Amino acid sequence: MVRMRQAGADADIPEVAFAAPAGRPAGVEVMTLAELRDRADACRLATPHRPGFHHLLTVDSGRLTHTVDFREHVITAGDWLWSRPGQVQHFGDLTGAEGRLVLFESGFLDPATATAARIEDWYGPAVRHPEGAAARRTDDALRQLHGEFGVLGGLPLETHVDVLRHLLAVLVLRVAHLEVPAHAADGSVCEASVAYLRFREAVERDFAHSRRVADYARALGYAPRTLSRATEAAAGVGAKEFIDRRVVLEAKRLLAHGDRSAARIADRLGFADATNFTKFFQRHAGTTPIAFREAVRGSTGAAALGGAARD
Repeated sequence: MVRMRQAGADADIPEVAFAAPAGRPAGVEVMTLAELRDRADACRLATPHRPGFHHLLTVDSGRLTHTVDFREHVITAGDWLWSRPGQVQHFGDLTGAEGRLVLFESGFLDPATATAARIEDWYGPAVRHPEGAAARRTDDALRQLHGEFGVLGGLPLETHVDVLRHLLAVLVLRVAHLEVPAHAADGSVCEASVAYLRFREAVERDFAHSRRVADYARALGYAPRTLSRATEAAAGVGAKEFIDRRVVLEAKRLLAHGDRSAARIADRLGFADATNFTKFFQRHAGTTPIAFREAVRGSTGAAALGGAARD
């Protein structure tokens, strides 16, 4: 299923690469939670790690906790959880729930589907709870994908992979649209949303290199005020606050899940020195980097990470 690896000598958070099961096509895997529990590496999933692929998980019965970027989600029957590449996550006790899990690499889907489903939307809700017809249709899409994944030999391999790709596209599009995004009157995404999405992608790529709104505005061809208005409308905060929150999130990841010094984290995130980083972190997180690390790793760490959430 997955293969733990360190990204390099300085890696703090174990990265997880996708590894296709023997004899199966690369790029996608479907399994039950019972099958996941039987895997030799399942116990390692309780350790915070950073997968390089998507998780689509639904619970059929019982309940499961799953932490994504310092937020613990309680997933019960009918819920869907979607965690994305690069997010730091870990599983809770797997014995209390039955359900199904779809793992897939972003490149397995065709570009049109990936764009329509906004599969790299790290800021979207992690948990959704469909009801009625939406729930039935999403479950049907999963069952068809699971059934096709379990059948080998009925079709040529390339055709089998194409079928899996199409069935996964149906599932991903259904899950992505369980919550309808805001649209303009003509059905197109409004200009403010386009500006926000472009800005968000640029921040995800470059937050360790620049925290200046003007730099992003110049690169994207917008006025700084336009970016701030678009971000305020879409995310509820201004553009500068949005950048700073992304930097703080990465700092928390590195502090909680590794042993880098403040100086090394400061360098990793583009600060001139540890003093500037510490002041920045304390201003935005309300505590020093060292105090945050101690709280997360101490006996009260669970409380420091935040209470259980239900989206």
